[in-house]
Order: sequence, then C-alpha cells, then structure tokens
Amino acid sequence: MDTSLATSVFESLSSAVRLDAYRLLVKAGPAGLVAGEIGAALDIPPTNLSFHLKALAHAQLVNVVQEGRFQRYRANMGLMHELIAYLTAECCAGHPELCQELCAPITAPHVLPQP
Repeated sequence: MDTSLATSVFESLSSAVRLDAYRLLVKAGPAGLVAGEIGAALDIPPTNLSFHLKALAHAQLVNVVQEGRFQRYRANMGLMHELIAYLTAECCAGHPELCQELCAPITAPHVLPQP
C-alpha cells in the first residue's frame, strides 16, 4: 500500500455515514448487503446513500457486484488488512515485542503500560 491509497481510504472514512456503512458491511461479512438493506439499516435516503457508497467504492473500501437490478456491496477486508499492516509496519522500531500487550487481539482489554 502506498501513501496515496492510505490517504484516500482515510478521507473516505472521514464521513460518519460512510464509516457507519462500512462497519455495517464488515458486520454483514462475505454475504454483503444490497443498497436497499444498507439504506434501511442506516435510515438514509437512496440518493444520499448512493453518493456515499460511490465514495467507498472509489476508495476501494467496498466491492460492488450487480445482481439483477440490485447492487450488492461487500467490505474489502483485504484492503483494511493492508492498511493496518501499512500503519504498523515499523512498530516499535522493529521490536514488536516492546508492544506485545498493545498488539494483542482486539477482544482483549487493552491497558497502557505505566511509565
């Protein structure tokens, strides 16, 4: 991942509507959701939602597949993993053991080490 793509992803997610839509698609998993389901879940009019979904697709955060007269959206989880790897590539100056507690699975409670 390059800086330009990372910036594009962050810009796209800087909207509360797009962030909610992306999180909803992550929750939906591989099945994804059609636009109407997203709009109903987020209580967003179709024209407004279309604008936000187009921005997410432009940033490559979602994949879109035409299914008859519907469009199914799925979160691009591969891109999110690439973004996390990009952000943490040089964690602790090449000594990841220094922040092992902070890098534990997200489900575990995080406690910052005391100085």
